[in-house]
Amino acid sequence: MEPIIKINEYSKTPKYKQIINSIISGVEKDQLKVSDQLPSVNSLLIKFEISRDTVVKAYEYLKSIGIVDSVPGKGYYIKSTNFRLKAKIFLLFNKLSVHKKIIYDSFSKTLGKQAAIDFFIYNNDFQLFKNIILAHKDQNYTHFVIIPHFLEGGEHAADFINQLPKHKLILLDKKLEGINGDYAAVYQDFEQDIFQVLVEALNLLKKYRKIKIIFPPYSYHPKEILSGFKKFCVEYAFEYSIVSDVSREPIEKNEVYINLMEDDLVTLIKRVKYMGLKVGQEVGIISYNETPLKEILLDGITIISTDFQQLGETAARLVLDNEKRHITNPFRLVVRNSL
Repeated sequence: MEPIIKINEYSKTPKYKQIINSIISGVEKDQLKVSDQLPSVNSLLIKFEISRDTVVKAYEYLKSIGIVDSVPGKGYYIKSTNFRLKAKIFLLFNKLSVHKKIIYDSFSKTLGKQAAIDFFIYNNDFQLFKNIILAHKDQNYTHFVIIPHFLEGGEHAADFINQLPKHKLILLDKKLEGINGDYAAVYQDFEQDIFQVLVEALNLLKKYRKIKIIFPPYSYHPKEILSGFKKFCVEYAFEYSIVSDVSREPIEKNEVYINLMEDDLVTLIKRVKYMGLKVGQEVGIISYNETPLKEILLDGITIISTDFQQLGETAARLVLDNEKRHITNPFRLVVRNSL
């Protein structure tokens, strides 16, 4: 019995959900029958070195959906096998962050009880990306939902991803050139998005002499962001530059900075404050991606951001409806005191 329950230490899926998914999989494969006794709470916490609460949470969830029941003093057993998941999803993110958590939570909440998720992180490392997919691509997943952002090696990503069954593929956040077949995608249009929001902010930007975008040379961020930035600056006659290291960049009055990385935002604010410049008057700041902290930092940091919650919701809807559409996710400008 116990080999049916598996926990993958490399997966970011919470362990109680891995227990749930294992038992549901056992039911679907007819490995578990009505009245079969499940492993005791004590045996699982010893075997997997997990907490009692983790096991109990999993078993109680299975009780809530009618698969499992319990008898005081005897433990848990299979009550019903009349249950089938609508989807079993391999979910692969490039990193963990506040924004990725919003996507995950929204995706998981929208799917509800109709799907099981195996969640992995590859830390923008293309080799790790490949290894994780190769280790799991032959498992019985209904969907492969993937965010493809790499520090290096990404030029070969399309060739590798093309090996996956396209009817199961959903690209999330970024659409790659070279992926063929009938697949789904929910993505940011990075070039058009930044161009459009800068046009929206045009009247505020006019009070600044120069626009600088902080774009580290080893960033995983798409180069299309730079294309859209340059297009705006040329079309609207702004002096501009691309900053690779904000800690060394001369900061002067009448400049506005666009930052992509949170660490760069901290460095920029420290330097501006040290120089005694007034943010929103003498120096402007626009930051990528909304966080609660940016609403209050310096009385409000202007942000440009995709709607991460909708990104997750839309991807989940594509799973549940088994659609193969390509959908551009909304992108917005929120003006605050830093501009």
